[in-house]
Amino acid sequence: MSSRRHGPPCTIVIKLGSSSIVHETTHQPLLSTLSSVVETVVNLRSQGHKVVLVSSGAIAVGLKRMELPSRPKNLSGKQALAAIGQGRLIALWDNLFGQLGQPIAQVLLTRGDISDRTRYLNAVNTFKELLSMGVVPIVNENDTVSVSEIKFGDNDTLSAITSSMIHADYLFLLTDVDGLYTSNPRKDPDAKLLEVVDSISAIRSQVSTTTLGSSLGTGGMETKIIAAEIATAAGVSTVILSSRKPENISNIIHYYDRGSPKTPQDDLSSHSKPSSRPDSANPSRSSSPTPLIRPPHTVFTASPFPMRDLKSWTTHTLFPSGSVIIDAGAHHVLSRRESGGRLLAAGVTGIIGAFASGQAVRIVIRRRPDGTPSEAADMEAAYTKGLEGTRPTTPHALSRSSSAAGLADALKISSVEEDSVLTMDDVVEVGRGLANYNSAQILRVKGLNSSHLPQVLGYADSEYVVENISIRVPP
Repeated sequence: MSSRRHGPPCTIVIKLGSSSIVHETTHQPLLSTLSSVVETVVNLRSQGHKVVLVSSGAIAVGLKRMELPSRPKNLSGKQALAAIGQGRLIALWDNLFGQLGQPIAQVLLTRGDISDRTRYLNAVNTFKELLSMGVVPIVNENDTVSVSEIKFGDNDTLSAITSSMIHADYLFLLTDVDGLYTSNPRKDPDAKLLEVVDSISAIRSQVSTTTLGSSLGTGGMETKIIAAEIATAAGVSTVILSSRKPENISNIIHYYDRGSPKTPQDDLSSHSKPSSRPDSANPSRSSSPTPLIRPPHTVFTASPFPMRDLKSWTTHTLFPSGSVIIDAGAHHVLSRRESGGRLLAAGVTGIIGAFASGQAVRIVIRRRPDGTPSEAADMEAAYTKGLEGTRPTTPHALSRSSSAAGLADALKISSVEEDSVLTMDDVVEVGRGLANYNSAQILRVKGLNSSHLPQVLGYADSEYVVENISIRVPP
């Protein structure tokens, strides 16, 4: 394959699952696939691209070393096999890349490692430094020390968070099929490949994802859709393709580069039908001299309004410590981009659990099957009116002119409207954010106008009780 650069250099994350690294039954390394991946990565590097490889397989390699037939059920058994297999796995990668003179680095992460903002930024800086040195970081979850509370869950999610951390252009998820199908192509001859997905929420009702996956891995197609949701929200174009032909990664990048746009969402912006590629089929409309052949794959187009780094970090890397219950009006306002992701106390109806200031919290709404649109509209109007009296990021000073009677009335109304004790079964998570106050303080000021915060709490660092909110479930 030619190493000539065809377009602007990109930052690329490639995720390879356990079933693509070792044989499902014999647990022997699939050297032909691994060698092809190595050649592809080195070729991409020669074109000027920066590449990060997310590699599963530590437990699977440990199974082979210990001659065990299947993954153990208990956590300690899995962690022990991960410890056995990780060293052999990275040695295998180092040997293969070393044949082509490509240096690599091992990066082992848990969610706990990057839940602290300082450690998160240190990890980002390490990635940037490795990439600037021409090194290929090979990332895996540190299964030896991970527990359920700090696990990413699977390496599809880890690859999506990694791509968000380094602001990648592409995330390639290598699997055992050519892309996302409407049903399992192994069992349904009528299954159709979906070439382009520009709305993940809309596509969920059109595809079946429960039948794919291997006994070695923890994921399947559903986890890849979740990973695509995380990555595309951060502005990363996500591609699902077959691990049997990893060289198609270069072809796919070349396909979009030669078709003029750098990224798939640009390619879609000028076409009414997402799955059609007029520029590719009609050479006269393309800058390339010959018709372009589209390699088999599914592309999830990146969001045209990607999350800021802090919001992405809050949403996808922090484990929420509690929940803040909001009303329908606040939910409607927060779902708008111009809201800035800031929640006023007026929109809060209660809390679930205990949390400290600065911790991540879930933003939830009550399950109200009998709620009406007009009620939501009235709440939205009331919450918007409260917004008009505040100035973003400017703390309220203690207002001596505020009447004690007005505050008493507000507290009385807040007490009357207080929610009964709720559990997570009574609510639906719609987003996440960072709390500016602890749970007890937010409970004291819920439903109040922000001007009353200094009188109730004795201080007001911010008029917003929660900030950096990303709403994932629209009203």
